[in-house]
Amino acid sequence: MARNLLRAGHEVALWSHSAEKANKLATEEKGRFCETPKAVAENAECVFLCVGDTSMAREVILGISGLVEGLGAGSVVADTSTISPSESRSIGEKLKAKGAWLLDAPCTGSTPGAEGGTLTFMVGGDQAAFERVKPYFEPMGKRIYYCGNSGMGLQAKLTQNLILSNLMMAFNEGMVLATKGGVDPELMLEILDNSAAKSGLISYKAPFVLRRDFRANFSNKWMHKDIGLMLELGKELSVPLPLTSLTHQLFQAAISAGYGEADFCSSIQLLEQLAGTQVKAD
Repeated sequence: MARNLLRAGHEVALWSHSAEKANKLATEEKGRFCETPKAVAENAECVFLCVGDTSMAREVILGISGLVEGLGAGSVVADTSTISPSESRSIGEKLKAKGAWLLDAPCTGSTPGAEGGTLTFMVGGDQAAFERVKPYFEPMGKRIYYCGNSGMGLQAKLTQNLILSNLMMAFNEGMVLATKGGVDPELMLEILDNSAAKSGLISYKAPFVLRRDFRANFSNKWMHKDIGLMLELGKELSVPLPLTSLTHQLFQAAISAGYGEADFCSSIQLLEQLAGTQVKAD
């Protein structure tokens, strides 16, 4: 994402928890290496961050040598991580006290989207602040949706991942059932692609499953984390999520089985082992 901003001609200050990554990118693309998030904020009018979970986001933004210590009045922080909407609002209030704005701007598209500049962003927060920094999103994303007030971008992202995660489990069950029953997996996929069950997720992920390529674009570990946030949000809004609760446990089972760092399509291996079959191309 930072590389795409640099190649679009922007001046970019860089920090990473793994300092060598930021240093390497700064050297390769003529960015400015920074020792701390605070130093990034001191050198930017708009800061993007992408971290793993809510506690990481809070630490980078509000922790010691965090962004909050270096932000100037009117600065915008766009958090592209998938974190708790209520925690994001709380962080935003603390930045507002400093005269800065927080946008929750989670993205989807996984590694290929980040590398290719084709991510989809779902943005919540002050609309004027969003419009001001929207040009900085454009080198990184193909579609940028303004969803409303603070937390609304995160609510949209969690809804999207809720549907994705449940679709993945339905795909796992259907494909294992068909394969064990003797239907050729490639034929089954062709049928799915030409029926009402057609799904962009299935069309994209199925070839990885058939060739047994489970290298992570988006891991079981992170999907499990996101589903936990969905369940928290359901509790806050008094929305029952029974199917998603079961999916949460299935991803926990995948992590417990040692597949936590593998792509979330690797979750099919659990059912394959129970059924004594494998969904793969000839």
